[in-house]
Amino acid sequence: MSNSNDPILNKLFQDSNTYIEKALDVNKEEYIKVVESRRSVRIYSDEKVLESDMLKCLELSLLSANSSNLQPWEFYWVRDENKKLKLIDYCLGQPAAKTAQELIVCVARPDNWKKNTQLMLDMSKDKEIPKAVSTYYNKIVPLAYNQGLFGLFGLIKKISTYFIGFTRSIPREPTSISDMNVWAHKTTALACQTLMLSLRAFGYDSCPMEGIDSYKIKKLLKLPRRAKICMVISAGKRAHNGVYGKRFRLPSDRFIKII
Repeated sequence: MSNSNDPILNKLFQDSNTYIEKALDVNKEEYIKVVESRRSVRIYSDEKVLESDMLKCLELSLLSANSSNLQPWEFYWVRDENKKLKLIDYCLGQPAAKTAQELIVCVARPDNWKKNTQLMLDMSKDKEIPKAVSTYYNKIVPLAYNQGLFGLFGLIKKISTYFIGFTRSIPREPTSISDMNVWAHKTTALACQTLMLSLRAFGYDSCPMEGIDSYKIKKLLKLPRRAKICMVISAGKRAHNGVYGKRFRLPSDRFIKII
C-alpha cells in the first residue's frame, strides 16, 4: 500500500531506483486450492498445531502489503493457559475459540506510526538507500500521519486538502484520529488474511472472530488506549463437522464492476 504524496516517491521509482528483483514463478492452481479451501472453521479437532508451523505462518503474515511499510500491527499468540481461558471467555465462549488449538489476537496500532518511522530510519542507516526514501520518512510521513494535539493538525490538513483539491488531485486521508484508526485496521486486516491463507497452505484451518469483548481483551493484554483489537483468529485442524455448511456467495457481478 502506497501513500505517495506525488513527486518524491514517484521520482524515486522513475529516475533513481536501480534495484532489480525478478518475480518468482508460482503455481496458480495450488494457490487457487488454498484460497478455495479456506473456510471459517467453527469446530476443531484435537490435533495440535506444530509450533514451528505457527511461527512461520505468523512471520509470513508480516510480509503483507502495508502503508508506507510502517507495519502498524501486533500479533499476540496467546499460549499461557490462564490467559487463554480468559480469552475464550472474552470471545463469548464460541466454539471457534473454545475448541481451537491456538488463538491469536490481531491488534492495530495507529499510535505506533512515529516509533516505526524512526525504526525504519535507524535500520536504513547501514544501508545504501536513495535520498528520496530518507526524505519521505523524514518529511512526508510526519506530514501525512501526524494529527497533532486533539487532532487539530488533522483538521488543518482536512481544510487545506479541501481547497487544494479544487485545482489538483491530492490524498484526502488521514486527516483525523478516526482516519488513523481506519488506516491501521486496513493494513492489519491484510496481514490477518495472509495469516489465514498461510495456515491453510500449511494444512491448518482458521476462523476470524469479531464477536468479542475487545475492552476486556485489551485489559488482558495490557494494551494502551490507542491500540485497537482488529480480530481474534483461531487456528487448528477442522473436525469432521467443523464447517457449518456449504460455502455460498452472492453473484460476483454484484461486487466486481468493470468500467
